[in-house]
Amino acid sequence: MSWQIISQSLPVFGKAFGLTLWLSLVGIVGSIIVGIISSLVQYFKVPVLCQIFTTYVELARNTPLLIQLFFLYYAFPVLGLKMSAETCGIIGLIFLGGAYMAEGFTGGFTGVSTSQVDNGKALGMSKLQLARYVVFPQGFALSMPALTANIIFLIKETSIFSVIAIPELTNTALDLIGMYYRSNEYLLVLVIAYAIILIPIILFLNYLERRVRYGTFGN
Repeated sequence: MSWQIISQSLPVFGKAFGLTLWLSLVGIVGSIIVGIISSLVQYFKVPVLCQIFTTYVELARNTPLLIQLFFLYYAFPVLGLKMSAETCGIIGLIFLGGAYMAEGFTGGFTGVSTSQVDNGKALGMSKLQLARYVVFPQGFALSMPALTANIIFLIKETSIFSVIAIPELTNTALDLIGMYYRSNEYLLVLVIAYAIILIPIILFLNYLERRVRYGTFGN
């Protein structure tokens, strides 16, 4: 184990670290937005859209991210739509993550008491008002465990971006190992880099989950 080699690789890993964080952030935010819209559409059984989003969720959850990335990066240019590797990675992450988020939010929304929904309807609330004031606030709190697991899952999935040559952490480590044959040093940096990203996020999400649960149920 050479600490000199590790220190020399830190600037390269630093760029990969920033790119991994950026791709993860955009992918997670996009996935949450898609997941909320999809789950609300399915919860209120909006005609036509409900079938479309149900098909999307099943398709996204039952195909690997690897295949989705290959399709975006290699098949779309044949159809006349060429995108950068980073764009393909973000779209792929949102496509996959949105489906998992939708399932998580749907589980939370269906956990909201039907009597409260019925009371909202009795007060003359529209579906949009029910979603905003009754279903979403309580359903979001109930969805926090699934939301936390999905966020961690999506950050880890960025390691697959190496197959379309995005210079994120895993791809950078593999490139350096291929050039200098120092597996131990570069893999150690790779593990530490992911730990630096994931551990604070896990701690924050666990704290947020407790706060939301206490705020909702008061215990």
